Amino acid sequence: MEKDNTKPKLSRESLREALKILEFVRPYRWQFVFGLLLLFLSSGIFMVFPYIIGKMLDVAQGVAVSFDLGSMGLWLIGILIVQGIFSYLRVMMFAIVSEKGTADVRKALYQRLISLPIVFFEKSRVGELVSRLTNDVEKLYNTFYFILAEFIRQVIILIVGIAMLVWMSAKLAGVMLLSFPLIVIGAMIFGRWVRKLSRRRQEILGETNTILDETLQSIHAVKAFTNETFERLRYGRSNDEVVKVSMQYARGRAVFAVFIITMLFGALFFVIGYGMYMVQAHTGLPPGPDKFTAGKLITFVTYTAIMGAAIAGLGNFYAELVGAVGATERVREILRSPTEFESRPQTNHPAGRLTGDVEFRNVHFSYPTRSDVEVLKGVTLVIPSGKKVALVGQSGAGKSTFMQLLLQFHRLDAGEIRIDGTSIYAYDLPSYRQNFAIVPQEVILFGGTIRENILYGLPGASEQQVIEAARKANALEFIQKFPDGFETVVGERGIKLSGGQRQRIAIARAILRNPSILLLDEATSSLDAESEKVVQEALNNLMEGRTSIIIAHRLATVREVDCIYVLEGGQIVEEGTHENLSAMENGVYSSLAKLQFDLV
Repeated sequence: MEKDNTKPKLSRESLREALKILEFVRPYRWQFVFGLLLLFLSSGIFMVFPYIIGKMLDVAQGVAVSFDLGSMGLWLIGILIVQGIFSYLRVMMFAIVSEKGTADVRKALYQRLISLPIVFFEKSRVGELVSRLTNDVEKLYNTFYFILAEFIRQVIILIVGIAMLVWMSAKLAGVMLLSFPLIVIGAMIFGRWVRKLSRRRQEILGETNTILDETLQSIHAVKAFTNETFERLRYGRSNDEVVKVSMQYARGRAVFAVFIITMLFGALFFVIGYGMYMVQAHTGLPPGPDKFTAGKLITFVTYTAIMGAAIAGLGNFYAELVGAVGATERVREILRSPTEFESRPQTNHPAGRLTGDVEFRNVHFSYPTRSDVEVLKGVTLVIPSGKKVALVGQSGAGKSTFMQLLLQFHRLDAGEIRIDGTSIYAYDLPSYRQNFAIVPQEVILFGGTIRENILYGLPGASEQQVIEAARKANALEFIQKFPDGFETVVGERGIKLSGGQRQRIAIARAILRNPSILLLDEATSSLDAESEKVVQEALNNLMEGRTSIIIAHRLATVREVDCIYVLEGGQIVEEGTHENLSAMENGVYSSLAKLQFDLV
């Protein structure tokens, strides 16, 4: 995926787009509404405490009130119990919304990712995609669970606090509120700065994760080329850059905090001083609603402190919400990306069981990631059902492209591919691909058991079908030698098995699938002679009675096929049997054969 250098902005458009992520909260909307109601109630109850504390101080000083200290103490205990119940229920409601909502986001994101066309992954880096499924979704989790609720809570406290202050003393409230515009403007300026640093830190952290992912996936190459030091330095430089940006981010947040604290405490001290003057001015006056007492001053100062904390919290939450908006944009970018089903003409024509007649008609193709290089240049060929054909040629001639086009990983630039007389794009894609099985050069097994890896070819197969597939693949003997048999865990990417064993598991998987068209991509090129013989026998069993297309560099593996197509420069330059092509003087295949077989 090409790097997006745009910065998230908390604009009306970005907020509208970010709010669309709340569709994942919709199934839990009643818990969300109940949580918001409890949030309003608990925040309102919380704002009663300063008022009661002020009244208790007035009672202690002998100011006439309707309650004594004991009664007010009981009220406080009752309010604390109710507040505790409301807080517990609120936390549980928002936990349901956040946990289940973010789980739905993860599942939707994963489902969309694996449905995207191959070209998306050719343009993307695995580390960045993993970051979107982890870091960005975690930001959404924090937003659903904590930030959103606390942001609303601070707003409620701020509104109720201002109303209480104006009710208690409009003059003193006016003095206190004069400092608000300066604090708000400063918060906006610093928030924008912190937001940019936060986005930059997230980008660099994603690049660091990519390096880690690439290194671990290619650990054999790293060790084989003794590049541990190179990778350590590369990862170290990336981490140093993360630290550099993170420290800038920390300094930004620190300066922001200093600004807020300085302004708030300055305003608070001024309010306390002016309030003391008002208490002194009212000393000796008879009790009444207009008398400003020490209890009112304590209540007023407490409300002011609570509001100051709310303003500081709003500044922090603003930065967090902007970060969440950025994460939402990145998540929704994937969710909006068209799947390979949506990006192709819609059809309801099920493929069923194809017979496997394959025809390429004047096919032209260039990969989307390098559209200036034409890989296939007017290729035409016919493969009758049940025949075995081979594609040979130098690296880069376009052999593997045939398989990718047959599997509809990419669309043609021009020409047509037909199977059983029908354009491959006219078939329903899932039912069409069910007719194929592929045995690649580098077999990738999943980290589960041998049984699970074989069943990947046909998940609903019976135990007897699995055993029979393993037998035909010449894999049953070595499987039964393992203490756990079919329950043997193969390790990540099948690392606990040898190359030949992995190949035979892949062949068993293909046999279980029982495809109409079999694709073999250098299936024996990385094996030793003994393993190759066993695997080749298994491949012969697999190819029996079905259309088979073999890509091969080692010509010894294609001697027995029905037809060999020789590719050069994206075109078919020769075709025929091994004997016919070998007999052609100065032919491309003949030259390759002389190099490999030392023919004279």
